[in-house]
Amino acid sequence: MLTAAELDREYNARAAIPEHPAIFTRWREQSAAVRAAQRHQADYAYGDTADERLDLFPAEHPGAPLLVFIHGGYWRSLDKSDFSFIAPPFVEAGIAVAVTHYGLAPATRLEDMVRQQLRALTWLYRNIPALGIDRRRIVVAGHSAGGHLAAMLAAADWPQWAADLPADLLAGILSISGLHDLVPLARTPFLAADLQLDEAAARRVSPISYRPHQAVPVITAVGAAESREFHRQSALLRSAWPHNVRRHLVLDGCHHLAAVETLAQRGHPLFEACCDLLAGSGT
Repeated sequence: MLTAAELDREYNARAAIPEHPAIFTRWREQSAAVRAAQRHQADYAYGDTADERLDLFPAEHPGAPLLVFIHGGYWRSLDKSDFSFIAPPFVEAGIAVAVTHYGLAPATRLEDMVRQQLRALTWLYRNIPALGIDRRRIVVAGHSAGGHLAAMLAAADWPQWAADLPADLLAGILSISGLHDLVPLARTPFLAADLQLDEAAARRVSPISYRPHQAVPVITAVGAAESREFHRQSALLRSAWPHNVRRHLVLDGCHHLAAVETLAQRGHPLFEACCDLLAGSGT
């Protein structure tokens, strides 16, 4: 078992990336430029709270597949508006993109964040005819804490959540630097006060505690330069879900923040793997 100091060192990705403030500034500036230049609809309300909002970047032609992106920030920071930069290469490839937000810790519990993302996907599925999207090709990608939330959606029993939803609502999941066992996170000093998880609660919101009801294909990815624990977290999901995880990508030269940037680079293996999921060929 890792000590408190080791947990902080392994999981505090920002501390390992001294230039992270400049990276976040670049994301915000790039995303603002995308919203200024690209057709989109901001702040669709998928729930009743102010945090339950999503931005949609439609494809040019109707019947497009949909990529839903869930941002990271250790469940306690960042915003959907910081990640509009994800959209342009997918829209250029004929893929619509939705970027979701959710309530942040400590004001919002992790269990409620999961429910918020369930509501986001429910809203999207129900409104897809009006949005011009193909219901059969919905893929969810998430980074870090967003990877955790994406994986929780893979384990959802959709008809039990809402009777009008199909069991196979999702065509694929992409977890980038995802966190799939939250038990060590509950003991990590720089996070513990905000997450407010005991071991039992951490297990309830850990994807590896569940088994997907459907054979939804899952791809995991992690930056080559990330800590051993981030690599282990991806390996845990592959071990727990052998019938779902189809591929694992180690992203050469990438630290934790650079990993998600590769998703927005057309031609990069991560971008292409995500497109394969959207095309139904993510094997």
